[in-house]
Amino acid sequence: YYPNLQVTLGGKTIGRAPKGLTPASTEEDVDAYLNNRESYPVGTFDDTSDGNGNPVKNMPLFRTDLAAPWATAGEHRRLDDISNASYTMNLDQTTLVTPEGKQFMAKIGGAAGAQLTKDYETILKETGVTAYPFVKATKTGQVGKPESLVGLRVDNKKLLDMNAYLDSVPAPRGAKVNADVAARGQELFRANCTTCHNVDQNKRVPPSLVDLKTLWPGYNPTVLADRAEPLSPIQNSPGTFDDKMIVIDASHYGSKRGNALPLLLDLDRTTLFLHDASVHSLDDLLDPKRGATAPHPFYFRKVSDREDMVVFLRGLETKNERK
Repeated sequence: YYPNLQVTLGGKTIGRAPKGLTPASTEEDVDAYLNNRESYPVGTFDDTSDGNGNPVKNMPLFRTDLAAPWATAGEHRRLDDISNASYTMNLDQTTLVTPEGKQFMAKIGGAAGAQLTKDYETILKETGVTAYPFVKATKTGQVGKPESLVGLRVDNKKLLDMNAYLDSVPAPRGAKVNADVAARGQELFRANCTTCHNVDQNKRVPPSLVDLKTLWPGYNPTVLADRAEPLSPIQNSPGTFDDKMIVIDASHYGSKRGNALPLLLDLDRTTLFLHDASVHSLDDLLDPKRGATAPHPFYFRKVSDREDMVVFLRGLETKNERK
């Protein structure tokens, strides 16, 4: 799984760890990276084959009929496409050293993508991995398209069956909360948060992306490499909030560099907030002490307002019957 780890390319590394892995790294080095809770928090997964260390909060796989687009950056408009990408890339990364995989990596990552593929191929040879790829899939489609990123697609009927199953998985119930407090929180939410979010969690999440500058006033990226249109440039800003989007975003279908809106469900049991897991409680998320230029700087200054909002959010749930 080397391409999905934080590696060193051209003498540089991007991620939370102080140094990146290389083809000369040992299994112990990789274990140390994955077991370091600062660089790879529990409850996150690095799903982008870009060599950057950008683990993000695992997305919920329930009531998927209410969500879209898919992945943190909204790069997949269809659930079956992100599932196919999981099967044909994340679960079998040897597809990246096929001719189609190399084409994909060079397309999205330029020289760095080509070098990452070369390094990974070296590792496979040195460890005796042969007769790949292993995924049972059909060669089809155009490389780089969401439905066939590396020119492969698994059984489409099974992908659609998986869609139906995930759509039907009920969301966990919200916490049992004080109704009067939750009602006050709901009114605060309605007045301050509905430009982006729904009050009623039985409704589909709005499918639009929120651009990074709106979501993160401190976003100040440096262009690392240009790419052919419609892809946006590869660019990085100090901090971890945009690390998932340095290489991968929704520009391939003409959308902005930004974030998809999350389901506001199962908020009582988690201690990870924002996609980069950088906030650890609802109260901290809503507290202005995080600063005006921090990601998602939408705060409530009064402690009592924050307390009401937290109660409201902890209690959110759906009726769990599909519409």
